[in-house]
Amino acid sequence: MSGTNDFAFKMATVNGTGSASANSLLMQAIFRMGIPVTGKNIFPSNIQGLPTWYEIRVSKDGYTARPPEIDLVVALNPSTYAKDVATVRPGGYLLYDSSWPLDPTLARKGITILGVPFGQMCIQAFERDRDRTLLRNIAYAGALVALLEIDRQVVEEMLNEKFGKKKALLEANHRAIRLGYDYAMEHLEHPLPFHLERMDKTSDSIVMDGNTACALGAVYAGATVGAWYPITPSTSLMEAFKGFCQKYRVDADTGLNKYCILQAEDELSAAGIAIGAAWMGARAFTNTSGPGISLMQEFIGLAYYTEIPAVFFDVQRGGPSTGMPTRTQQADLMSLAYASHGDTKHIVLFPADPGECFEMSVTAFDLAERFQTPVFVASDLDIGMNDWMVPRLQWDDDYRPDRGKVLDAAALEKVKKFSRYLDVDGDGIAARTLPGSGAKGAYFVRGSGHDKHAAYTEDSDAYQEVVDRIARKFEYAALAVPKAELRLQDGSETGVITIGSCDAAVREAVDRLREQGIHVDFMRIKAFPFGPEVRDFLVRHANTFVIEQNRDAQLRALLAIETGIPRDLMIPVLDYSGMPLTCTALVAAVTKYLTEVPT
Repeated sequence: MSGTNDFAFKMATVNGTGSASANSLLMQAIFRMGIPVTGKNIFPSNIQGLPTWYEIRVSKDGYTARPPEIDLVVALNPSTYAKDVATVRPGGYLLYDSSWPLDPTLARKGITILGVPFGQMCIQAFERDRDRTLLRNIAYAGALVALLEIDRQVVEEMLNEKFGKKKALLEANHRAIRLGYDYAMEHLEHPLPFHLERMDKTSDSIVMDGNTACALGAVYAGATVGAWYPITPSTSLMEAFKGFCQKYRVDADTGLNKYCILQAEDELSAAGIAIGAAWMGARAFTNTSGPGISLMQEFIGLAYYTEIPAVFFDVQRGGPSTGMPTRTQQADLMSLAYASHGDTKHIVLFPADPGECFEMSVTAFDLAERFQTPVFVASDLDIGMNDWMVPRLQWDDDYRPDRGKVLDAAALEKVKKFSRYLDVDGDGIAARTLPGSGAKGAYFVRGSGHDKHAAYTEDSDAYQEVVDRIARKFEYAALAVPKAELRLQDGSETGVITIGSCDAAVREAVDRLREQGIHVDFMRIKAFPFGPEVRDFLVRHANTFVIEQNRDAQLRALLAIETGIPRDLMIPVLDYSGMPLTCTALVAAVTKYLTEVPT
């Protein structure tokens, strides 16, 4: 790193001061210059007043993981000066507000310190205190435009787009950009050794967050019912779904809504609403995070046993309990795979970025109805709330929803007798009916013991026949879910396995290892239950590293349980700090292990 179109910088500010707008402006401007870029927002769980950081990584090679080192820190929060200066790489730069005396903690050998009086300039330029606070952020954006050679015209065009109809705001933001820009051009050496040059590597890409992508996927899949209870970091998913529905799910002639969104009194109720709507025939979902999944367990088990399709979006965060609501983690794997009491096993999809969030949202609804069961999309905060550069979303206009085995009134007429839980095809999936399809298709839905005819039973054989059939569905599901992604090299005895948002860092780590002459095979698991390719990968490698973001190596445990491969043969690489993963941990773990283990 640390070269043209290959560096990272970080803004250290205070939550609630409007820095998000400035940071988004910078990232989007770089993207419009045709340069691959990714942003990571690291923010507190309160409304305002606590430290917040935003990291922007520029990578000409298209790497999207959190940067392994920071070249420039914009330090605007005195309470975190010491921490911020420590994160600057040797030879890097620190930009601070020189309106006030230099804090001694900023003095560090090996880095260059740049001062710009952002606060003083804004006091002189703007009359209102709020403007002085908010526009200080735009002023530092202006300084970075000069220091990093961000296209100023692009920035100004973006301001015109955003504030074009608000003359006063437009003029104030343009003035703030000029304040920082002009000062840096006049008083500081520019550009910095690492800076930007136009490229053409973003024309086929978009910038999107995972929650928005999941919501859009739900719309394209035909979802019409959403039930939820607000919880960080999943709330914006339902907000995005609402926005799309208001645009695309309103009858043009009558003005009536063709969708239903309900904020329930709690997470359990939200799950019940989604399941009830799905039983009625709607494509329905709920979105939540780990604490919500814990509260939904009773209804998840009901849907599993009564075989009602529904989709659950779990945007994972730091746990347990309330944990760290604004930090990312992958610690819900076991609770999703086996949610509820008793013997359960659920389909879980693991998107790696917002592009896959869109695709897997659609897949989740199809799988839920095909296998008549709850399906989970396991995202996380890093994917859900951060801006990712991903390829433009693709859509097949010939797509038709997979509704599974649904008997309508006409089909029922051809059936001698309808039995809700009778497997006639041998694939573990019984036909279902929807309410209103006729008396012949009626049945009583019960979470208590029932036989294949949906009748109450406490007969052991009849009960076991039903639960064994449900288990068979998952044998077929393992062949229907998205297959694991593989990158294999001839003769490699070392493999790495990962999941979800770790993908970006692991891919980069594999490239770094190859540069060191260490060649490893790569597999990213996309779904549970695991397909046969997962066990095959484990069997073929003498050393297999499993990279995940939780303390207890949950993915490794799942692999051991479901494949029969002893967990001692899998080497855990764990990061549960709550921060998005970098390639550094894996590179260090693999090189250390391979140098210490005797050949």
